[in-house]
Amino acid sequence: MELKICHLYPDALNLYGDRGNILCLKKRLEWRGINCSVDSVGIGEINALTSFDLFFIGGGQDFDQEILLEDLRLRKGRQIRSALEEGKTFLCICGGYQMMGHYYKTQEGHVCKFLGAIDFYTVGGKKRMIGNYAYRLRDDSGEDTIVGFENHSGRTYLGNNVRPLGTVLKGFGNNGEDKTEGARYKNAFCTYSHGPVLPKNPVFADLILKTALTRKYGSCSLEPLQDDFESQAHDAALRQVLHPSWFPWKK
Repeated sequence: MELKICHLYPDALNLYGDRGNILCLKKRLEWRGINCSVDSVGIGEINALTSFDLFFIGGGQDFDQEILLEDLRLRKGRQIRSALEEGKTFLCICGGYQMMGHYYKTQEGHVCKFLGAIDFYTVGGKKRMIGNYAYRLRDDSGEDTIVGFENHSGRTYLGNNVRPLGTVLKGFGNNGEDKTEGARYKNAFCTYSHGPVLPKNPVFADLILKTALTRKYGSCSLEPLQDDFESQAHDAALRQVLHPSWFPWKK
């Protein structure tokens, strides 16, 4: 078995070390003896994007997103939408998540049109939603609890045909109002979780890999890995979010 991974805009969209998610996915494949190749695709580069099995789009600052818009819409938009509708697997973080939607409307009323690949939109708010947070995966994503770090002023609202990735246990999530976090559409996983999110959430990492492998090969059973350290990191982060009184230096 083999997976071809596309890392879109790795130089511009790498806020809070989001490229660590790529390293995590690659290692978890290699440890299982599964071949993996990672190609970085930046601004102005034209590749046959539909040949990839898994796409990763990290987070960036608002300025970085605006620079990417023309390239994203005019050079890569059609292929990204086609890959998504074909069932290719996507992991999109924060700004990468927002760019998959229809638009971002700033506080001043300026509208930045995005890909429109997934039915949601984002509106800028005055207050930033920032901090460690936790959410529980929904529906066919499983019921595991995910821990991460969020830092965004955009409020995201999902359309009728899009499921939330999870339900917020502590923190803000999509908009700080409806307890939703992220989005699931076909085989796309969208979230505001920085961190990077996958190293301390190995179950989530394997869910993404299994989704991509199953789509490509029809069925997939991943060999369990020794995740003691990863699980300890997850559990410690979760305790810190849900029970901050256990950590006196946080007061």
